[in-house]
Amino acid sequence: MKPIIYQLFPRWFTNYNATCCPDGSIEQNGSGKMNSFTPQILKSIKELGITHIWYTGVIEHAHATDYSKYGIAPDNPHVVKGKAGSPYAISDYYDIDPDIAVNVDKRLEEFDALVDRTHKAGMKVIIDFVPNHVARRYCSDAKPVGIEDFGERDDNTYFFSPANDFYYITRQLFAPSIDLGDGDDTYIEFPAKASGNDCFTAFPSKNDWYETVKLNYGVDYGDHSCHFDPIPPVWFKMLHILRYWASKGIDGFRCDMVFMVPLEFWRWAIPAVKKDYPDIIFIGEIYDVNLYYDFLSAGFDYLYDKVNLYDTLRAIQCSNISAARLTDCWQRIDPIKDRMLNFLENHDEQRFASEFYAGDPALVIPSLVVSATMSRGPVMIYAGQELGEPAADSEGFSGRDGRTTIFDYWSLATLRRWLNDGKPSTTRLTAREKWLRQRYIKILHLCNNENAISHGDFFDLMYVNYENVTLNPHRQYVYLRYDKESLLVIAVNFGSNTCDLMINIPQLAIDMSGFKEEKYQAEELLSGEKSEKVLSSEKPFDTFITPHSAVIWKLSQKKKANGNKK
Repeated sequence: MKPIIYQLFPRWFTNYNATCCPDGSIEQNGSGKMNSFTPQILKSIKELGITHIWYTGVIEHAHATDYSKYGIAPDNPHVVKGKAGSPYAISDYYDIDPDIAVNVDKRLEEFDALVDRTHKAGMKVIIDFVPNHVARRYCSDAKPVGIEDFGERDDNTYFFSPANDFYYITRQLFAPSIDLGDGDDTYIEFPAKASGNDCFTAFPSKNDWYETVKLNYGVDYGDHSCHFDPIPPVWFKMLHILRYWASKGIDGFRCDMVFMVPLEFWRWAIPAVKKDYPDIIFIGEIYDVNLYYDFLSAGFDYLYDKVNLYDTLRAIQCSNISAARLTDCWQRIDPIKDRMLNFLENHDEQRFASEFYAGDPALVIPSLVVSATMSRGPVMIYAGQELGEPAADSEGFSGRDGRTTIFDYWSLATLRRWLNDGKPSTTRLTAREKWLRQRYIKILHLCNNENAISHGDFFDLMYVNYENVTLNPHRQYVYLRYDKESLLVIAVNFGSNTCDLMINIPQLAIDMSGFKEEKYQAEELLSGEKSEKVLSSEKPFDTFITPHSAVIWKLSQKKKANGNKK
């Protein structure tokens, strides 16, 4: 199965409040709840072709809302970004965030029930693992007996000690370039701890990760020496956290900023988890192609391909970069391309439909087809992407930046129309939203319905088409996917003009596919059109493509009546 991952924030996904105000409190704006993910909603998500849901922001993190009456230590709002706070400023690794619980005292039980409902709906569950940093105020009230909090035994007179969990800016008061309050609510931290983005100073800026504290995995950033023997205490604590959540029946971890944690930790921790939970997957967020091989060898199943395919597709769409550059993408990572997670949107990136990116969700088809069908690896969709969510709101802390906020209590009109107060329906969607959702359904279902995509091989046709007068390599890209039963001729058009393509297919590609050079009754899988097509190294393969679109022509091996191939 080719994983098709749907990333969503429970906090805003099932929030039906249509009158949210910028920088509003949870009382004003509300919050989505885990219990709101009914079997009907999960079924509607699965209809997209989804195999996994990544529930983002479910672990307890720092926020301005006070839950002290439930035994949860409050966070100082001056070191929380937004009212709802960043889901990557974890304040208790062993707990579920109270914002998304109907009954706060039963939040862990509500999460267990959500996992169970998701599994019954035929999908798997992914959650975040945030290993590099914690919230400025970390205090676990849910930790198992015998587990110590981070920093509990630290000697804060040292910048670095192999026995410490944090890095300390000794004899310095934490003094970032933000307001830390006045009077009783002043945030005071002495000595200052290093901030999560490797900011080893007491004076982080407002653009630093000042709301987080860097964890110590045994690397002395003073002289860059490594101290992994004996194993640092943070390693054991993190391994226990991974095993804790794996024991709850989740199916995978999306691991945050994996390159900021020593490779040696991953080589130690991932096999240890998989020994007891062999089917669990690890997805790494990473931004350096040169590190891909090392982290895959450390045990990661999949890695973000942000700086390779995502950046290239965005540049083709927005910066007039040639579509022919897509060839460089797969060549750069060819031996591992099936272990790359492709995406067009996630919580860190600007929405495709936003004014900062394409500006029109209908232009997504060529990028989506390439992202979804170029390899056997997973593809990820960000909630609302399939409806053309434009991220046009100024929600509060995040501002109007083309992203859906991760810091504020909010609600999305596109999702509200689709989810229809908990009774999913397309009746309230606009004509464009209906059309777009159907395109996503068609393309995402092909990923696992067509074995040539999920398990087949790839052949780039560009090298025999650069002198093809019918094909503009600046705007069109062509390739094959094939297995023993079928051959797919895929052509995408990033341009604003129609194309009558005559695609050259070399003898090498035909030989490798195992298909004969002859006429076939072919079907275009996106439109359902049927036509007789010739597969030949001498005669080009003809197809018509509309602007900002794609075609996927399927040729099937002919069989005799007894089921054997000719």
